[in-house]
Amino acid sequence: MKSMLSRREFLKLSGAASLLIAFRSTPDSNYPELIGRVTKRVLSVYSEPTFNASEVCVLDRDELISIDERVISDEGPRYNPLWYQTCGGYAHSGNIQIVQWQPQNPFYGLPQEGALFQISVPYTRTYAQPNPESTPYYRLYYHSNAWVMRVVEGIDGRMWYGLLDDVLGLRYFARAEHLRKVQASELAPISPDVPSREKRIEVSLDQQEIRAFEYNRLVLRTRMSSGIPDPKPRYNGIPTITPTGNFYVNRKMPLRHMGDANLTSDLNAYEIPGVPWVTYFHFTGVAFHGTYWHCDFGRPRSHGCVNMRTEEAQWIYRWTMPVVAPNEYIGTGVGTKVIVR
Repeated sequence: MKSMLSRREFLKLSGAASLLIAFRSTPDSNYPELIGRVTKRVLSVYSEPTFNASEVCVLDRDELISIDERVISDEGPRYNPLWYQTCGGYAHSGNIQIVQWQPQNPFYGLPQEGALFQISVPYTRTYAQPNPESTPYYRLYYHSNAWVMRVVEGIDGRMWYGLLDDVLGLRYFARAEHLRKVQASELAPISPDVPSREKRIEVSLDQQEIRAFEYNRLVLRTRMSSGIPDPKPRYNGIPTITPTGNFYVNRKMPLRHMGDANLTSDLNAYEIPGVPWVTYFHFTGVAFHGTYWHCDFGRPRSHGCVNMRTEEAQWIYRWTMPVVAPNEYIGTGVGTKVIVR
């Protein structure tokens, strides 16, 4: 049985045409139980769960694959020994995002200031207008976030959401069935009765680990990916190494467009819209945030920020101070202490 879904098969299965992706509301009996999305340009599949084995095939970025089995390899790598059996071989998990197809009904009760939504399908293309024939922009990926300002009917007869880009200030459109409204309960503060001075986060760059404490009691311990250890400034004047020292959370946003902040349809450009659950603690913009472009936690991979699993970044976002109201997309103030060493 072939386990890899080609782009053509994916589009056919989902009932899409050209670049527009549309998912069936009820998958058929061949729907894979566990789906992975390739997050890098080229990903090798090996005959055994080790980088030393022979190459079976190569997968392209955004290829969707069915995962037959999870394997912990004795060959490592030590920081992340998880491999996936797929496509007649084994692919390392570090560049595969586990995704789902969860199409939604359009939400019509949008407040005037807009509302927070989350991408609920492997990926969806955005456009300049609610029209799949208009200028294409970014792809938005599973479990990234978006700020929806309005809902409109497109020329294709389907409902579309108008999205606000938080950096460029422009609006573009995505299919409404591809986004899920984030509920207020998912944004409610965690341990709000614990004073801010009794909460702290410790980040170990050597161990690539985050620990959160309440009253000196450990309440979260997880792996992360910090900045690549190069102290030389990049073109923007900021080095990629994560800064060390004592800091405080100073700003939080449920989403942020990171990268070069250019308007483009180039899927290989350094544009990362909708980065979820961003908790800033440094004046240069270093933050904890969710990560949908890799799952390789345990080694440095970022441009300075602290990459986390999306659900754990959401926990940090809700647990730390200051609190961001559900109807806002930014909150500021001196908040929870962060120690990086």
